Amino acid sequence: SVGRVMAALRANGLLENTLVLFTSDNGGLHVPEGPYTPATSNAPLRAGKGHVYEGGIRVPFIARIPGRRPGVSDEVIWGADLFPTLLRLNGLPIPDAGSLEGQDVSAALLTNRPLPRRTLYWHYPHYSNQGGKPAGAIRDGDWKLVEQYETGTVELYQLDRDPDETRDVASRYPARRDELLGQLRAWRTTVRAAMPTPVD
Repeated sequence: SVGRVMAALRANGLLENTLVLFTSDNGGLHVPEGPYTPATSNAPLRAGKGHVYEGGIRVPFIARIPGRRPGVSDEVIWGADLFPTLLRLNGLPIPDAGSLEGQDVSAALLTNRPLPRRTLYWHYPHYSNQGGKPAGAIRDGDWKLVEQYETGTVELYQLDRDPDETRDVASRYPARRDELLGQLRAWRTTVRAAMPTPVD
């Protein structure tokens, strides 16, 4: 499908003035679903679609920008960044930054400038048919905390040392755990996140 889109752009003389973005809303399907065998592997990342572990939320982001040479960046961006970034790249005004969760990352795309450090949040308040359970996550630099809503279990990972999230260090760094958990819960309150409720 990507090849057909690129061929159509080329055939219509639009390829050299079109920004093409490729990404995904979640990690690959990593478990059988109905009659389907998993078509993807997120290894070495943990889990996949329907989970807040890295296999479910860390996805490729590829930008083809006319006039830019290929390169690879370790900058972390997320879906909410697309709206302000596309506005800026098209010369349109960006609404009040305080009303947006994402930020304009056009400078990082165009000039490889590093992004300012920021905290990212995920909220997944339901069950998935891939085995995911209600959970939330927060990432601050290389620290990532996962909160399981059913059990209240809290996990803490250092992604630079443990990208596959196999070593929970919550008990080793209780102050960092509590700080991130407080931030995650405060963010949920700020955005009025809907929480799961028991059903009789």
